[in-house]
Amino acid sequence: MFVEETLEDQLLAAQVQRGDHAAFAQLVERYQTPVYNLAYRMLGNPNDAEDAAQETFLRAYAQIKSYRVGEKFATWLLSIGAHYCIDRLRRRRKFQWFSLDEDAWRETLPSDAPQPEDELFRREDERAVAELLEHLPPASRAAVILRYWHDQSIEEIARTTGDSTSAVKVKLHRARNALARELTTLNAPMLRAVGGER
Repeated sequence: MFVEETLEDQLLAAQVQRGDHAAFAQLVERYQTPVYNLAYRMLGNPNDAEDAAQETFLRAYAQIKSYRVGEKFATWLLSIGAHYCIDRLRRRRKFQWFSLDEDAWRETLPSDAPQPEDELFRREDERAVAELLEHLPPASRAAVILRYWHDQSIEEIARTTGDSTSAVKVKLHRARNALARELTTLNAPMLRAVGGER
């Protein structure tokens, strides 16, 4: 879930611009989870996500004068994080692929857990989404994450990624189609196995 933007965030950012370090600490406290979540969804590794979140806040502090009071602070901050993650993914693609088998992609079952079959299907769907995100180009991955995990508008995503609104719409459309194809492909054998097709 994303933090709801408030006027207080903009006022805190203005205080940071005037040199108030305590105000920045409040912004870090408020936004550490959304920034980490963005980085984790993009990078797929908890250690890399922690590093990316820390780097995002360091860069935000260094660039605080570029923030325009009156604009959404969250959009500005997540833009810094998304760009850092995109750069990191581009460098990573040259050298390695991350594993989807890491424990971080899994959750423990709550005490009121669904039936094991339902949980299996849910986890396989999550795995398909994670795999799809892994194969999307970094800028498309950022657009999907900002839209569906951070509830940003098309215009906010365009400002964050530096793309036109049309380009963002195309990226999201193509990503949704790819996700639908992937989920259909994964679910078709399962449906046959449980009697959906004979």
